[in-house]
Amino acid sequence: MSKLFKFILNIIPRPILIRLSYLARPILAFSMRGNKHTDPIDGKQFKNFLPYGYESPRENVLSPSTLSLERHRLLWLYLKNETDFFTASHKVLHFAPEQAFYKRFRKLKNLIYTTTDLDSPLADIKADICNLPFENDSYDVIFCNHVLEHIHDDTKAMQEMYRILKPGGWGIFQIPQDLNSAKTFEDDSITDKKERTKIFGQYDHVRIYGRDYFDKLRGIGFAVDEIDYTTTLSVEEIEKFRLAKGEIIPLVRKITTSPPVV
Repeated sequence: MSKLFKFILNIIPRPILIRLSYLARPILAFSMRGNKHTDPIDGKQFKNFLPYGYESPRENVLSPSTLSLERHRLLWLYLKNETDFFTASHKVLHFAPEQAFYKRFRKLKNLIYTTTDLDSPLADIKADICNLPFENDSYDVIFCNHVLEHIHDDTKAMQEMYRILKPGGWGIFQIPQDLNSAKTFEDDSITDKKERTKIFGQYDHVRIYGRDYFDKLRGIGFAVDEIDYTTTLSVEEIEKFRLAKGEIIPLVRKITTSPPVV
């Protein structure tokens, strides 16, 4: 199963995968019903989750019903239990919207919800994250999850998101991160796709973020909370929801209208 998923992920372009997944989900969800694991996003239970990953597929991590991964389920639990995202009025911008969230966020009556991306078929507005077509101080909430590792000029992307976030607004900018490394690693001289997949975890990633990611966000002007939400959950809950113990949710806030000089 892992080898098959690895083959599919590396051969089929992501936009096509997104479309195909809509057809596969009902079949997968039905065939894998059980009571061992629960997807908190839709409440459905399964005997196991599916494997996922480009280089070394992780076993038992992809929900058959919502196609959520560990990070999606962790974020859902945090938003549901620790924020007013589902109840208060928010103007939201969502970069590269994840399937697990897209329709659910779209249906929320308390949100003015806009999606953006260069390639995603789920994007309302096709836009370059380094040159966004939005006015200053436009959004209450910004989600930009597993996007920045694809962007060569991530400093410019962070500056643009800071610019369009309202003072007092907040965002969550998840990234694949090596918490054991102090420094972010990137090397543009590595151009072979197989080699990039081996080193960066995915052929279209341009870096592996280290712990300095949070300080880079602070240097842009954001106030940053490094939230390990798994510390609030029991071992049984972490296994039930198939979360990654110790994964950090980067919560950013804009507390001023004047960013520092970068």
